[in-house]
Amino acid sequence: MFTKILIANRGEIACRVIATAKKMGIATVAVYSDADKDARHVQLADEAVRLGPPPSRESYLLADKIIEAAKQTGAQAIHPGYGFLSENEAFAKRCEDEGIAFIGPKAHSIAAMGDKIASKKLANEAKVNTIPGYNDPIASAEAAVDIAKGIGYPVMIKASAGGGGKGLRVAFNDKEALEGFTACQNEARNSFGDDRIFIEKFVEQPRHIEIQVLGDSHGNVIYLNERECSIQRRHQKVIEEAPSPFISDATRKAMGEQAVALAKAVKYQSAGTVEFVVGKDQDFYFLEMNTRLQVEHPVTELITGLDLVEQMIRVAAGEKLSFEQKDVKREGWAIECRINAEDPFRNFLPSTGRLVRFEPPAQNLFQGQATTDVGVRVDTGVVDGGEIPMFYDSMIAKLIVHGKDRNDAIARMREALNGFVIQGVQSNIPFQAALLAHPKFVSGDFNTGFIAEHYAHGFRAEDVPHDDPAFLQALAVNLHMFYRNRASGLQGQFWEGYKRLPRRDYVACVLGEEGAHSYAAAHVGETAPGEPTRITIETAKGARTYELLMSHALGDARVTGTVNGQPFTAQMVRGAGKNPLAIRVTHNGTRIDVMVMHPRTAELYKLMPYKAPPDMSKFVLSPMPGLLVQVAVEPGQEVKAGERVAVIEAMKMENVLFASADGVVKEVRAAKGDSLAVDQAIVEFE
Repeated sequence: MFTKILIANRGEIACRVIATAKKMGIATVAVYSDADKDARHVQLADEAVRLGPPPSRESYLLADKIIEAAKQTGAQAIHPGYGFLSENEAFAKRCEDEGIAFIGPKAHSIAAMGDKIASKKLANEAKVNTIPGYNDPIASAEAAVDIAKGIGYPVMIKASAGGGGKGLRVAFNDKEALEGFTACQNEARNSFGDDRIFIEKFVEQPRHIEIQVLGDSHGNVIYLNERECSIQRRHQKVIEEAPSPFISDATRKAMGEQAVALAKAVKYQSAGTVEFVVGKDQDFYFLEMNTRLQVEHPVTELITGLDLVEQMIRVAAGEKLSFEQKDVKREGWAIECRINAEDPFRNFLPSTGRLVRFEPPAQNLFQGQATTDVGVRVDTGVVDGGEIPMFYDSMIAKLIVHGKDRNDAIARMREALNGFVIQGVQSNIPFQAALLAHPKFVSGDFNTGFIAEHYAHGFRAEDVPHDDPAFLQALAVNLHMFYRNRASGLQGQFWEGYKRLPRRDYVACVLGEEGAHSYAAAHVGETAPGEPTRITIETAKGARTYELLMSHALGDARVTGTVNGQPFTAQMVRGAGKNPLAIRVTHNGTRIDVMVMHPRTAELYKLMPYKAPPDMSKFVLSPMPGLLVQVAVEPGQEVKAGERVAVIEAMKMENVLFASADGVVKEVRAAKGDSLAVDQAIVEFE
């Protein structure tokens, strides 16, 4: 067994590998860019080696420097994690040539499966079901259109070396095929250095289901059940679960056996994933094979009780698998939510910056455990006060729960999301909460088009209505009482005899857009010490009374307690919104800002005129922090609505800004290569 390994990655996956290595008594070496010098994975490792500046092409993609770091520190093996060099056959071969074990498959397996065109041919030879399509590189956009028409729309245009949603488009007509081919080719060239494109039939109402396989160097290959990954946004997975609520035992067995056949065909060693697209009648077709550890591997770990990273290390060290197919468990139900630094209410724009507060929910399951216990696990590479840089992907953490069954897992996940505190950057937690509460998701009736169908116009606050909004107002009143009573108690210490009597009547004002506020009378009943606080909210449908018992200390963002005897977890912060006097309440994905006032103050507040923000319609503003990679206009140029104005790069994705109306460019206020702040002006129109 190895005594020291190097992790050629960053973030949560680097921390994940370190956790297992420590459990196995193996020393670890981290590598880092300048942006990650204080990162969590660097702190957890026994040693750390600097690679270079923040951009990945100048740090995490430098194979020579990583090999050099392994030699310098005496690491006998390298775990590549996922992304970066994890599926780079040249890197795997270089490790082998240098006498360093690559904790992953052999280079020939990566080569065979990493090329989507070659892998489909191999799948056909191994008698694995494949989707109809054109599997040779396509020369031009015009040829792509002809091929797409021959196959029949809709078609999927894919980069041969693509992955992670990049280099992939779905086309429903000639125009989309023409534009999609060009876009895929550009993305693939920039991201992977390989612009070969192929086209295949797009299966309608498809589900994305993948089979986890594990092979050793002794010819043994087994499958570890499936993962359901159909909840995707723009081909990026959002929620994953295991097992799938859709497929039958017979389909599971057939998919597993075909996945094993394919893995054996390429003499696969290590953990890998065979991805399938599954139609509404459970007909399934090979999509691709990921020759690495998947982001969503924890859900497989929790239903099987296996540590996949440990298995990868043991296989790389030449050990034989210690179990057979008949020994693989499938216990309970696991769900994973990817917690990303993006603003779901602004079309999921990346959100970078400092994590002013990062408090994951309490966990009883941890990385590196081999267990099928129920509970909560958090995989992350960040710490409270850390930085979310613009140079890498947007993932902050993975929140994983394991329940007795699917309904139990959903309930555990919703409660865990309620208690996940992230401040300083925006996160997609409200969106995750909305998905988990959606009736179609709860019933298991969904496919890869679920998000596009139900959130076609983006995600809005009204997409997460609370089933009891008065409860949120009652929480705000209770927190206001907490701070008021505290202030009153302190006042009494310094000016004895001047302590104010507790107030019983309030008005809860929920702040709305453009001054459209709503008001509700609130009454606080008399409460004996240790008993629940009784708060009554007057709603349009009548009075609602809540008996609240809350556990809260000064400065806490997360509150727990009971309401009418039922447990709850919520988040409450003063001054988090635009109004410093408001209390922000977040529960089950719903977020409101509430001002709790004296009734007379509320009467006067209603008379306050709304002050509209300044008109910025003549400006193109940066919607996020990022790097300005293109300015497509110049002063004096006439621009039509919908024309490209600029391109901003953030978190490995390009975001194109378009003109919202016809106009003439007055001034270009930023230049290519500038680092932009949120709402920074790029172009001004006359």
